[in-house]
Amino acid sequence: MIDNRRKNSDPAAVQVLLTILVLLFYFSFIFLPLALVFSQAFQKGWEIYLEAVRDPFTIEAVKLTLLTAAIVVPLNAVFGVTAAWAITKFNFRGKSTLKTLLDLPFAVSPVIAGLIFVLLAGSRTPLGSWLGEQGIKIIFSTPGIVIATLFVTFPFVARELIPLMESQGCEEEEAAITLGARGWHVFWKITLPNIRWGLLYGMILCTARSIGEFGAVSVVSGHIRGQTNTIPLQVEILYSEYNFTASFAVASLLVFLSLIIVLIKGLIEKKFRKNSIQLQ
Repeated sequence: MIDNRRKNSDPAAVQVLLTILVLLFYFSFIFLPLALVFSQAFQKGWEIYLEAVRDPFTIEAVKLTLLTAAIVVPLNAVFGVTAAWAITKFNFRGKSTLKTLLDLPFAVSPVIAGLIFVLLAGSRTPLGSWLGEQGIKIIFSTPGIVIATLFVTFPFVARELIPLMESQGCEEEEAAITLGARGWHVFWKITLPNIRWGLLYGMILCTARSIGEFGAVSVVSGHIRGQTNTIPLQVEILYSEYNFTASFAVASLLVFLSLIIVLIKGLIEKKFRKNSIQLQ
């Protein structure tokens, strides 16, 4: 019997060429930049590296970055599940429009998004003036950073869940309702277990974007050291001051966080594929 996979495979020369091209791309655009970051970070030794990492402004930037992600990711998880539930389980007017609007952050530049929030809630705007009278500051403070990050990251969870929930259909939920189960019970016992891996995957992507967001946050932050600087903004300031070793040292922290996220993402993908095979 002829092996169809062997019969339809590309010639060995083509396979080798494509493999070499892929490896060259990875080396040029991923491994080489990462190696340069760490080589520059440790260029003057461990003491200088640790001094840059332990700098109070850097510590505050790390805290703000993690705080922003800790707020944004759960909110996006709730929004993503709600949006995916509405789009996949119900038919209503404007459904296609709502689905299209989910891609808005992908179409709008993050810098423009940040500028929009400045024009909306800045201290010289009606809304900003009223909030200032109430003692609430949005722009050039942590709430502004959270809102800007929330805007650029809200599609990730929903976009992961919508195709998954569409492929699963509504049969299980309808059967549970027919048997007398209530809405929340159906969600916790049927819907959520079926989408848990897709939800976690979307949250991982949202976390990665939250930690690395620069454009929108740069506009609304005001670059106040120790108060409104996230890790990417701290790297930019240090580099602008020609403090290259410190800037690469702080950038290495961002790389470490990114590698941890990539590792978690890989584990979730592996688990999700294994779960999909078992269901089939």
